[in-house]
Amino acid sequence: MTPALAASRRSFLQLAGTGLALSGLGALPASASPSRTLPASAGPVLLNFNECPYGPSPAAQAAARDIVAGSGRYLFALAGELRDLFAQQEGIGKDHVRLYPGSSEPLNRAAVLWTSPGAGLVVADPTFEALGDLAAARGATVAKVPLRADGAHDVRAMAAAAATVNAGLLYLCNPNNPTGSITPAADIAWLLANTPAQTRVLVDEAYLQYSEQRSVIAQVMQRDDVIVLRTFSKLYGMAGLRLGVAAAHPDRLKELASLGDNPLPVTAVAAGLASLRDPGLIAQRNAENAVVRQETIGWLGKRGFTCVPSEANCFVVDVQRDGAAFSAAMAERGVVIGRSWPIWPRRVRVTVGTAAEMARFREAFEAVVSRNG
Repeated sequence: MTPALAASRRSFLQLAGTGLALSGLGALPASASPSRTLPASAGPVLLNFNECPYGPSPAAQAAARDIVAGSGRYLFALAGELRDLFAQQEGIGKDHVRLYPGSSEPLNRAAVLWTSPGAGLVVADPTFEALGDLAAARGATVAKVPLRADGAHDVRAMAAAAATVNAGLLYLCNPNNPTGSITPAADIAWLLANTPAQTRVLVDEAYLQYSEQRSVIAQVMQRDDVIVLRTFSKLYGMAGLRLGVAAAHPDRLKELASLGDNPLPVTAVAAGLASLRDPGLIAQRNAENAVVRQETIGWLGKRGFTCVPSEANCFVVDVQRDGAAFSAAMAERGVVIGRSWPIWPRRVRVTVGTAAEMARFREAFEAVVSRNG
């Protein structure tokens, strides 16, 4: 089994294991699955995978349904239409854009292409771990640089680490997962100006639409060492449909494509087009998420539980006790939250759900805290 397949299989088994564990607790009805969003009264509240609780927009759902009858064809031109619209909206050349079934695929390809025993990887700690896991499986040295106290990437320490491990790749997630914290544009500009010549910089903007931060996607028109990833899995609510974008210099896109290609699911492409054509969707969902997130973080703060500042649909809270045990206790009460990270064993990630779901979160949180004292 190749390292990429092993990593994908490991990720799948981790998700499946979550469902099995919850079934054992009696938290999931027989008809439910870990990635299904249920009404607050119908089953467990799922705040663990940073999914959008609203799902695809009504227009995206209609577009996906309408195209099913024609899905016996590959409909390659439809993917080209989506690529061109994305490029136009972002102000970059269409030859700098490539579509994938989610952003995890180009992320994994980057590890295969640009890390090795002789070419290390630099990441923040904590951050999304898939890239680091795959690079390590390939024998690469993975330098983990702790986040700053404010949750931003420590770009100076990361640039120094890149030189130390002869990094072929540096990964920056902005806003970051699991924290939702942002790295200021000036810091990213400094990093791009001071990264070693052999290091490519992969900027993961999966959560950008939830924030007020500027994208760095314009850099792909000026540099050949920057790759920017976007996904429709988060704000657009298409996690299960699988659609993502890699933006980079055409030479980098050719390298990513060298590992093979596959047609995209036409339902995802149709839903993606409808999402891009909805002028108010981003602002609406950004505002909804921000209100619920800040209300929840404020509620936690009044009770003495601190959170890293977040501009995403997730946040990390210091639960002041073992994070894994706390998450298990929450699941027993029908609220499934994320996990802790080795560097922060007493902090857990929480996905922002609907107002009703976060009310259930607060109820369960208070019960767990009261039980444990």
